[in-house]
Amino acid sequence: MKIINIVPGFGGTFYCGNCLRDSSFTRSLKKTGHDAITLPLYLPLSSVNNFTEDGIPVFYGAVNIYLEQKFKFLRRHKPQWLHDFLNSKPILNYASKKSESTRATGLEEMTISMLKGAEGYQKEELDLLIDFLKHHEKPDIVHLSNALLMGLAGKIREELKIPVVCSLQDEDVWIDVMNDHYREKLWKLMCEKSKDIDAFISVSQYFADKMQKNMCITDEKLHIVPIGVDPESYKFANPVENPQTIGFLSRRNKSNGFEILIDAFIELKQKPEFKNVLLKVTGGKTSDDDKFLKKQMRKLKQKGFENDIEFIDDFRTESLSIFFNQLSVLSVPVLKGEAFGMYQLESLASGVPIVQPALAAFPEIVKETQGGATYEPNTPSALASKLAEVLSNKAKLNEFSVNGRNAVVNKFNTDITTKQMLKIYEKVIANNE
Repeated sequence: MKIINIVPGFGGTFYCGNCLRDSSFTRSLKKTGHDAITLPLYLPLSSVNNFTEDGIPVFYGAVNIYLEQKFKFLRRHKPQWLHDFLNSKPILNYASKKSESTRATGLEEMTISMLKGAEGYQKEELDLLIDFLKHHEKPDIVHLSNALLMGLAGKIREELKIPVVCSLQDEDVWIDVMNDHYREKLWKLMCEKSKDIDAFISVSQYFADKMQKNMCITDEKLHIVPIGVDPESYKFANPVENPQTIGFLSRRNKSNGFEILIDAFIELKQKPEFKNVLLKVTGGKTSDDDKFLKKQMRKLKQKGFENDIEFIDDFRTESLSIFFNQLSVLSVPVLKGEAFGMYQLESLASGVPIVQPALAAFPEIVKETQGGATYEPNTPSALASKLAEVLSNKAKLNEFSVNGRNAVVNKFNTDITTKQMLKIYEKVIANNE
């Protein structure tokens, strides 16, 4: 089976769980003998690794589609040399470092235009993508990374006569920061475009329930396949005892709860029994986060804790084992929770328990893995209290560690989740014949 996985590139400037999910899935498909390709939109998959996979170009280049959205004359009269220049490696790598390329605010109209597909301002970009799929790849099925890409589906199905499936994970995060007018318009448009999708695959039951309502998805189209990781990519070790160390893996911004963790860390360290606790942080940032991060460092300096936190720049999967094997526990207290959170599986695969707020899918993941604990409300004091409870119980901490690793091996393993996904592919392909 030939599978094209269409994903938004992000340039690699910060930890992107959805992007890592897609890359891991493509590798797993190849491992099973299928011909799978990751095709990036907007930005390169990474600015530090290969520009694209096997020389595949970036479609819907971020600079091109931004200019086409803003300037009407460029939609019809842009010369090919200019299009190619704006889609070149140096230009797109530069764009990936700009915070505006990953921020929903200001991109409301472009989001709508992308969802409109052939009726949107980027229809010429869609024609290029269709031509590439028709004459270069000829897939049996196309898998869209998220529902904000559904504008591609109608024409793909029409021109290539193949089914299109779509993952569901955290689309609401992009939409919910917009004002009421745009939110209402987008959810209505997504309900309409959901008709072009043969199957939706949610990463959790929580998110399936939420998106089925928001996007008018019928029961027969909706499936749940959790995220998986390859446990062999992570070295299992018992939680570090001396000094006990808390980890954070995600883009270090306000919405991911980094301030909650900093405040909880300060509160925890003021307890005599936890005065030696350390904090290790990785996951990157954008320029949008600089002011916020300086504020957090000032708090630590005021308490004399600035030397008890370490920022680690390298968050590539192959480097994360070193990071995890220095931890006692991981916490990413996302303000509103998430549809899943791949960092949880990476942590559990490494034997590091998780402490997460009782929001969104976090309780579901903790229950399924038995690899950590939840707390509520999502405040610094509640987190500090739960961290103190978990770190004080060595036997329970080690039990969480073993449980988490076993859950990844036996349930959240890419070998298992890929087989589940392939069954869905086979079904929709058979229904399409």
